Order: sequence, then C-alpha cells, then structure tokens
Amino acid sequence: MTIADYTAEKVIKGVPAPDGWMKAVVFRGIGKPVLEYKPIPKAGPGEVVIRTTSTTICGTDIHILHGEHPVDEGRVLGHEHVGVIHEIGEGIRGFRVGDRVMCGSCTPCGQCYYCQKGLSSQCIGPEGDHRHPGGWRLGNTVDGTHAEYFKMPFPEFNLTKVPDELGDEDVLLVSDIGSTGIAAAEKADIQVGDTVVVFACGPVGLCAIAGAKLKGASLVIGVDGNPERLKIAEKMGADAVLDFRKIDVVEEIMKLTEGKGADVAIEALGSQTTFENCMKVIRRGGTVSSVGIYSGHVTIPIETFAGGMGDHRIVTTLCPGGRERMLQLIRLVKHHRLSLNSMITHRMPIDEALEAYELFEHQKDGVIKLVIHF
Repeated sequence: MTIADYTAEKVIKGVPAPDGWMKAVVFRGIGKPVLEYKPIPKAGPGEVVIRTTSTTICGTDIHILHGEHPVDEGRVLGHEHVGVIHEIGEGIRGFRVGDRVMCGSCTPCGQCYYCQKGLSSQCIGPEGDHRHPGGWRLGNTVDGTHAEYFKMPFPEFNLTKVPDELGDEDVLLVSDIGSTGIAAAEKADIQVGDTVVVFACGPVGLCAIAGAKLKGASLVIGVDGNPERLKIAEKMGADAVLDFRKIDVVEEIMKLTEGKGADVAIEALGSQTTFENCMKVIRRGGTVSSVGIYSGHVTIPIETFAGGMGDHRIVTTLCPGGRERMLQLIRLVKHHRLSLNSMITHRMPIDEALEAYELFEHQKDGVIKLVIHF
C-alpha cells in the first residue's frame, strides 16, 4: 500500500494507524495543517527513532502556518516533546529501546564551527554549510514531533534520558520554551539584586520570569493584558504584574524603579510596541534582551536609544541545544528549583490535533500551553 492510499480524509479518530504507518500533523501550505498518515521512520546507522508520548504546540508552529517562517510543504510540524526509544541504529551507545528520552528544540551536530564556538543554536551541521538556517531542525528542516514517531537529529549529541521519577509534563516544557526563556535571562547577564521587566507573559515570557528569579533578580515585573497570564506570572515568580490595558506601564515601571529604570527588559512577544517600551524603561547602561519572534521589521527609534549615548545593550537569543543543556534544566526540575507545570492548561489526544491548533492559534479558552498526548 502506498502513501496515496492513506489520505487525510481517511484518518479515523480513535482507530490506530495501520501497521507501519502513523498519524502526523503535516504542513500543507499557509493556514493548512492536516492530520495525515505517514510511514513510520526507520533508524539507519547513527539514528534513533522515538515513539512520541507527549508533545506541544509552540508559537513558532503558528508562525509557520501564517507563512512567517518558510518550511517545505509536507513537513511534519512540532519540536517540543518527550518520548520512548522505538528503534536504535548501528553505532548508538549508552541507550536502549524503551528508554524515556527527550532533546532540545535545537539539535546541534556538535562538530561544526558554531558548535565548537559554543553557539549550538546556530549549528550549520557537519557539512559546514553557512547557508544552513541554524540548529532548529525538528519541524523546520526535518520532520518534527507532532507525530506518533519521529527521528531525532544527531542523537549522539542530543538524546537525553528522562529520570524515572519525573513525568512527561514535568520536563516537557524545558525542551524549548523553558530553555529559551531562561536563556533570555542568562544572555542579559542579570545580576543578583537586579530589577527585570518582562514584556508579554506568554509561554516564553513566563519562562523568562522564572529565569530572572533563578539568576537572582530582586524585583521581577510582568507585563501583559491577559489577567489569566498575569496570575500565572505571579506563580512563576513575578513580584509585580502590570496590565497594559489599564495603566501606562512605562510610567508605572519608572515609579517602581524610583525613576532610574530597570536593569534588564526582556521582550518576549515580537512586536514593535513592546520592543520600544523595553527601550523606554531600561536604565542608563541597561540591557534589552529580545527573545520574541518578529513577524515584520523592527526599528530602534533614536529617542529611545538615548541618541546612541546611553551605553545600552541589545542582545538576542535562540534556544540553546545539546544534551548537557537539557540535563541542566532537568536537574533544576528534579531538585524543585524550576516548575513549569502551571503553564499547561489543556490536554488533547493526537486525533484532536487540528482542534488543538485552532484553540492555540486563536488563544481560546484561556490556553497557555497545550499538551498533545498519544
């Protein structure tokens, strides 16, 4: 039987895929996620196939559907996951079929110029092609995790065991948004006692709040217009939350900082307005850490840049990858220094994946993070 015999219309909810096939969410053009049957991948030498147990929808998946990030038609979407090793190819050591595993959303090769320079998120692969778009592969340049099975890129550098005492949901979110949000705090070089403002308390912004507390910030301010997100921001460690729909947040932040401004402002939305507000609220010599994905151009108005004389610093962040990065974050969870579970608001089976996309894309029913389970 060929792939043509299994079309999207023939996916039957509640019925397992035929032998040798799996259900997967496939990109079929702008605005067209489709639940299809695809052949289960096979593990060649140096490869590992994972049976997915949990995955999530990320804002980046929505950017793909909106045509704001190009991927090939037919690509299986998704990059946040936990799973079980289904098949191991020749040459992989230290793992066995049945191990619970995960990897970061960026999957470095460990060999290229950028990996060797400590910039795993910018990995260009062992072939050293500088035109390569970077270390984010799953759901981008290779098939991703919104499927019953997927093949993990460069498993020798990325395959990470999940401790038995931790459930899927304990570690699921560190694979991307946790790592990314915390990296935004790390990249800003937050110092003990700093004041930090996080603009936009979506999933990455909430993780940035957690990262700021881990780095020792004394005052963390969360800014959003969604009351439910502001409540979760407080659970994640925000000392103050501001609703931009009700108050002038720039004015309020200046009051809270006694007119000095924040040491660090983290932009976690990807909009011109929030970027400008970050520039307005940082102190002289302060830092803007930009982690949002901008759908269009972003500009720096000269008046917010202190005429180029404010000693301001602007840094950007892409999710770090590699096994050791995942182990660092898993240890934080294991020892109760980090918990991201409060962001999980919805759980749905793979058969309802398209409904899950609709819910997440349009931010219905108070959704923050949604787990697709298998």
